[in-house]
Amino acid sequence: MKITLVIPTYNEAENLPKLLQALFALPLPELNVLVVDDNSRDGTGQIAEDLKKTYKGKLDVMHRAGKLGLGSAYIQAFTRLLAGDSGAIGQMDADFSHEPAKVAELVEALKSCDMALGSRYVPGGSLDRDWPAWRKWLSTFGNFYARSILRLPIRDTTGGFRLWRRETLSAMPLERVRSNGYIFQVEMAYIAYKLGFHFKEIPIYFAERKFGQSKMSLRIQIEAALRVWGLQGQYRDLKPLKK
Repeated sequence: MKITLVIPTYNEAENLPKLLQALFALPLPELNVLVVDDNSRDGTGQIAEDLKKTYKGKLDVMHRAGKLGLGSAYIQAFTRLLAGDSGAIGQMDADFSHEPAKVAELVEALKSCDMALGSRYVPGGSLDRDWPAWRKWLSTFGNFYARSILRLPIRDTTGGFRLWRRETLSAMPLERVRSNGYIFQVEMAYIAYKLGFHFKEIPIYFAERKFGQSKMSLRIQIEAALRVWGLQGQYRDLKPLKK
């Protein structure tokens, strides 16, 4: 089964070459990567293009006109990949906050579920040890907040380390997704839950980025807090699919 990981990038010139090297060293010969670059000022897009020569047939790049947001990057990538031959489609950050070695565990987990996700909030999962207490509280509360309002049976609703079956993504109304910040992860999980898909959470250690700057901002956090309340009404019509 061909597996394609989608990695959105914006100013990840220091991280991307190291990340790709680690990913393609995994014992997963079917693994491919699609980098979606938002016109990075540090040349990340060109670096990705140059690396296509190293990873022939395994790496592809989408170039976008500017910083258009996480949600739209994933939706464009998913739409493109669903028109191809990938049997599983994944999501992963470019900054090493997601451990590359865990991709193999997600691949194994997907054999018995519709979507496998790396989780910071199941037994065995954890946040960066060096995070200050307030940041750990904010992350934990954000997940509790979204999970409680939407009644999601997922411990890590905001995590972006995921692997979807092709059939799962193709059954989801991607054209209706409106979230563009990190709340995009919650919206996708909620749609999948409403459609009756099954999840499996794999414990991960979520590390702080070593290079570059975080993309999290106050605007993104406000969007997340407000958007959660609108998801119930937006997807009230969705029912579990018959299997």
